[in-house]
Amino acid sequence: MLFADHLVVLRGGGDLGTGVAYRLHRAGFPVVVLELAQPLTIRRTVAVSTAVREGEITVEGMRARLAASEAEAADTATGGTVAVLVEEGIPEFPRPLSVLVDARLAKRNVGTTIDLAPLVVGLGPGFSAGRDCHAVVETKRGHHLGRVIWEGAAAPDTGIPGEVGGQSGNRVIRAPVAGAARWSVEIGDAVVAGQVIGRVGEAAVEASIGGVVRGLIADGHPVEPGLKLADIDPRGDAAVTLEISDKALAVGGGVLEAVLTWLNRRQP
Repeated sequence: MLFADHLVVLRGGGDLGTGVAYRLHRAGFPVVVLELAQPLTIRRTVAVSTAVREGEITVEGMRARLAASEAEAADTATGGTVAVLVEEGIPEFPRPLSVLVDARLAKRNVGTTIDLAPLVVGLGPGFSAGRDCHAVVETKRGHHLGRVIWEGAAAPDTGIPGEVGGQSGNRVIRAPVAGAARWSVEIGDAVVAGQVIGRVGEAAVEASIGGVVRGLIADGHPVEPGLKLADIDPRGDAAVTLEISDKALAVGGGVLEAVLTWLNRRQP
């Protein structure tokens, strides 16, 4: 059976969700991404969720476009463009979905159940294969990144970001107070440690380390204390801000493996 016959729906179009969408889209699957009205995405230059604000975005040759309805989303996906739909639940599409992927990275299960689609895949902590989904894909950097788990759960959340360029937790910047985030830099800009890069309300937000701004939450987005606001890449290469991460591609490859394994098992 052709891959085009199988509609894939992703919950979440952030960095990792975009890696998943990219792998599936390149293989020929029609993909619809469900997003919030105000996405929390940091790496907005390489996230299909950016289409919610801007109408569309192209990431490494993959075009994603905002759809106004379930019917438009299904038509867009069938036509070879990733569809982005603002929807927190699982809507009724004109054609049945074959695969549901929870790519929201909430670090816990927030409403995905194994009966929502013929194949349900969960990313990272919070999912147990065989209980609330059919397969789990490991999202923790290291030896098991991208592996497909058919029985059991992914590694538990450590609360510590993965290492990039020798830096881990200190490359991530979180909101110091509640308020609206306002930026004086853009993704791709070079910064030095201690530089004021923006504000939340009246509180200054400083670069934690030197490097290139890898991600920023959307300007004007209301945030709560502790929410992830920005990401600094210590490697200093602005080109990486326009490329899907190695981690996202590895996780996307795991999801593609899970889908192909499921399809193969269904053949007579």
